[in-house]
Amino acid sequence: MDLATRAAKIKLLILDVDGVLTDNRLFYGDNGVEYKSFYTRDGHAMVLWRKSGLDLGVITGRKSQLVTQRMNDLKVKYLFQGVPDKLPVFEQLLQNEGLHADEIAYMGDDILDLPILTRVGLASCPKDADPEVITRVHFVSEKVGGQGAVRELIEMILKTQGHWQAHMDFYLR
Repeated sequence: MDLATRAAKIKLLILDVDGVLTDNRLFYGDNGVEYKSFYTRDGHAMVLWRKSGLDLGVITGRKSQLVTQRMNDLKVKYLFQGVPDKLPVFEQLLQNEGLHADEIAYMGDDILDLPILTRVGLASCPKDADPEVITRVHFVSEKVGGQGAVRELIEMILKTQGHWQAHMDFYLR
């Protein structure tokens, strides 16, 4: 199946955090506080995704108040943190929401994402993902994690589904 056919079916985008929404680095202050950096263009693309009537989710192995805050700011519908084995959460989400795997796009960057990546309709990763991931996805972003990979994926799907032009028309009015 070609990429456009896959993208046309997507109703839910699920993202990993570290290495996808961030540059995969963790910073700790002297007081033990964790810091992360999020790329605002990825965030704006996530807002456009929601405005297109599509749902967003995050499944991440780590747990962070920063992630909770950022995902709340972006109104992400599904947020699962501290999940080292992501597949059961993914399967439960599909069952609870009555979705099929081919209606899901997922972006991950490391081997712990493979159980989901190998099941979804549109598997994707940033260009700096683990080589084992890169060889098993449908779409490899030209951007690295935390620097526009999510934006690139969202734009591609929204353009395929015919939503992108409405956003452009709004900004070019």
